[in-house]
Amino acid sequence: MFNYTVRRILQLIPVLIGVTFITFIMFLAVPGNAVRLALGNHPDPVVEARITHQLGLDKPWPVRYADYLWKAVQGDLGNSIKTGEPVTKIIGDRFMATLRLALAAMIFAIIIGVPAGIISATRQYSFADNFFMLLSLFGVSMPIFVLGLLLILLFIVTLGWVPGTGYGNGQIAYLILPSIALGTIPMAIISRMTRSAILEVLKSDYIRTARSKGIIESRVILKHAMKNSLIPVVTVIGNNFAALMAGAIITEKVFNWPGLGTAMINAIDQRDLPIIMGLVLFMAAIFVFINLVVDISYAFIDPRIRYK
Repeated sequence: MFNYTVRRILQLIPVLIGVTFITFIMFLAVPGNAVRLALGNHPDPVVEARITHQLGLDKPWPVRYADYLWKAVQGDLGNSIKTGEPVTKIIGDRFMATLRLALAAMIFAIIIGVPAGIISATRQYSFADNFFMLLSLFGVSMPIFVLGLLLILLFIVTLGWVPGTGYGNGQIAYLILPSIALGTIPMAIISRMTRSAILEVLKSDYIRTARSKGIIESRVILKHAMKNSLIPVVTVIGNNFAALMAGAIITEKVFNWPGLGTAMINAIDQRDLPIIMGLVLFMAAIFVFINLVVDISYAFIDPRIRYK
């Protein structure tokens, strides 16, 4: 297990380097001057030249990229071109808001998705099965920005059940609607995967043996079938949680949530390369780390799995 974990961590290094390189090259291909955009329409040429030199933007791009990687290894992701604020501080200030939103969305997805998948599998082709599969189809098909605006219109504007958008003072009321909007797609995916995994396990010989011994159906499902269906379900949950952490941009924008996604949109609007590079690197690191944790968890879920 230890050797496997070390190898996986070492494999993450070229992945993260590749992500930063692609982001850097894409930024170079976009026309415009980031310093001029940050300073306004008619910047002082002397000030523009000084800031360009301070940021190293007058150097060849391979040198700039190498400097960035060297500083990133030391924990320095640079400073914002617009405000001069360290990128690490921007990430630190907004990370908890995004983590809170992603956790709430995933809890919603699991609480609804897993029971829906179990009911659909145990009552295949019934009204409940058709209803939950139709609900999951709706969840996958509905764009987040459309669902978010509909939730705002219904629960904030019309009914007034939620005080408004934004973070508030951290009250749960402000978290409900964005977590539902963000968790709808993972909920649909989890329910369909749970249904498929349990249906596959229910065809196994040991399930028929358990039933023939007179074990009650709920125990057969929850102890035998569900336990052996966990690996694909856990994989989907892990991948979707990583995607929520890295891809809550639209939800945060719709609900004015002060997380990493909002910071990313603002940085793209201002062509603030240090913030963009830092956020992309951080989100990529979160994604690959969560996937590593999911891979390692397989050995604890199913003792038959061993890493050599």
